[in-house]
Amino acid sequence: MVTWVLHYLLVAFLIAISYNIDAASAGITRHYQFDIQLKNITRLCKTKTIVTVNGKFPGPKVTAREGDNLQIKVVNHVSNNISIHWHGIRQLRSGWADGPSYVTQCPIRTGQSYVYNFTVTGQRGTLWWHAHIQWMRATVYGPLIILPKLHQPYPFPKPYKQVPIIFGEWFNADPQAVLQQALQTGAGPNASDAHLLMGFQVHYTIALQKVNTYKLMVKPGKTYLLRLINAALNDELFFTIANHTLTVVEADACYVKPFQTNTVLIGPGKQTNVLLKTKPIYPNATFYMLARPYFTGQGTIDNTTVAGILQYHHHSKSSKNLSIIKPSLPPINSTSYAANFTKMFRSLASSTFPVNAPKTVDKKYFFTVGLGTNPCPKNQTCQGPTNATKFAASINNVSFILPNKTSLLQSYFVGKSNNVFMTDFPTAPFFPFNYTGTPPNNTMVSRGTKVVVLKYNTTVELVLQGTSILGIEAHPVHLHGFNFYVVGQGFGNFNPARDPKQYNLVDPVERNTINVPSGGWVAIRFLADNPGVWLMHCHIEIHLSWGLTMAWVVLDGDLPNQELLPPPSDFPKC
Repeated sequence: MVTWVLHYLLVAFLIAISYNIDAASAGITRHYQFDIQLKNITRLCKTKTIVTVNGKFPGPKVTAREGDNLQIKVVNHVSNNISIHWHGIRQLRSGWADGPSYVTQCPIRTGQSYVYNFTVTGQRGTLWWHAHIQWMRATVYGPLIILPKLHQPYPFPKPYKQVPIIFGEWFNADPQAVLQQALQTGAGPNASDAHLLMGFQVHYTIALQKVNTYKLMVKPGKTYLLRLINAALNDELFFTIANHTLTVVEADACYVKPFQTNTVLIGPGKQTNVLLKTKPIYPNATFYMLARPYFTGQGTIDNTTVAGILQYHHHSKSSKNLSIIKPSLPPINSTSYAANFTKMFRSLASSTFPVNAPKTVDKKYFFTVGLGTNPCPKNQTCQGPTNATKFAASINNVSFILPNKTSLLQSYFVGKSNNVFMTDFPTAPFFPFNYTGTPPNNTMVSRGTKVVVLKYNTTVELVLQGTSILGIEAHPVHLHGFNFYVVGQGFGNFNPARDPKQYNLVDPVERNTINVPSGGWVAIRFLADNPGVWLMHCHIEIHLSWGLTMAWVVLDGDLPNQELLPPPSDFPKC
């Protein structure tokens, strides 16, 4: 009798544990509402009206756990059209919620609303959300934090506190007007007027005297997880904290082998998590946090340095009259630092977080990415590289044109894509040349709405090759709908006979955004296991506006759980 009772209790206990594990894994539904509204903001001693979410700048933090369902209702109260992209969310079978206007949806018009409904599957870490139409993301952005499942620890020391830190750019002018002027004249856009740290703009020379300086208050002997997000439109940024070492533990919501650094390089669209271990005792000093651009291209940029303050709590000492320690940053064009920093990123490659990089590939693609020109319209003088040309950008010499009467995904889903896009995107350049050497005389690009079609579960290798046309610079390329593994990178021209022999298939870093090095190339691999239409583009916003983008169409698989779900009933109409 006792044996039977013990057996019954053991079975009941195991069932209870199993139920709790399943409940924790299933996640919950979390509801948010984003009201797109105007707000007056003062920066650089000037007040202007900007578009915000819920009147906040930066926008509100969205928090979920791995496995949760998010339902975020976006209500548009302004005259601008809007759509929101959940940057880095894979959107498995839910491409209707991805967000880029005229790619996966038509924009939300004034007075309309749309519920973005998606489940976070197999992801945890720091991501972000932002507007994905024209340059609306200049002010419409915020953090998207995916916590691990309940009772699942981090693969690094548990932090005392977690702090999102978002970088941005500030324009005294209307960013939409800056874009339209550049597109009309064919010139490069006017640079932003300042960089932002958590929405604040303060130069380090006056940071201590400003009330609206961002201050990170810390306690001695604690470990803080800083969730770094670069929401700047056009600038990669170096970031450092004076007299403190940072330990990188995550990139684009994927854990990495920890490594220490004094300076983080973070490109537009990227996210990097770092551990900050504070001094063991009160240091009798405050410390600058500085961010400044990395840039190797031509043209003018915003080269200002934005500052915040790292300050230690002390129950009895005042922060007045404390010494302030200023750090140094790499030179603005330090490609050597950028390359060395990038090479430090490696996946954990553990039993809990394994590497699933394809060992063999079904399809190989070679894409050039860079700038070019379009002809100036007849009877108009332009301000591009010559007075007869406008700046443009392209992938494999195709400058992408977005549709304006429907979305790519909608036209594909209803089987009426013939008049919307073509499926003949080139798998390699039509005319090979010395990509990083002396550029060709003809810099004109073609224009079109072209995609690559992939069968479900195709394994893909893609080499992204930078060019020297109109200057050598880095391009942070973002792939929607997928993570990928960075298996190789280098300077100069990719050598298909030599370079693949050096690929890292053991612990390549997993990301959703990767820099094509300035004057170099990068090779990535991914599994096309997500049906839908997925944009791939440079996250430097002017390059996207100039056409440095393309799209992948991934067909449905054979099984019901390998098919794109139908669009929701409130799907925005053009």
